Amino acid sequence: MAASSRSQVLSLYRLLMKESSKFPSYNYRTYALRRVRDAFKENKHVEDSKTVEVLLNKARDNLAVLQRQVSIGQMYATQKIVVEEHRGKKTI
Repeated sequence: MAASSRSQVLSLYRLLMKESSKFPSYNYRTYALRRVRDAFKENKHVEDSKTVEVLLNKARDNLAVLQRQVSIGQMYATQKIVVEEHRGKKTI
């Protein structure tokens, strides 16, 4: 993979991870983070430039979907679930 492709892939990976971590709901957030991680690991060894370009375009489309879903999710209040850390409260 060319250096420019590698930097594009890493940049897109960071953007997807950052956007996925913005989900207010724990379940959606962990699912999105896991899916992004798994998809990039699965295609880690792809060398063909055409295939890389197709995968990059698909990832960009998914980034746009994530951004829309995050903004929709932020419109509605959610309660934290037990596995999430409650900020400001100490449990004994």
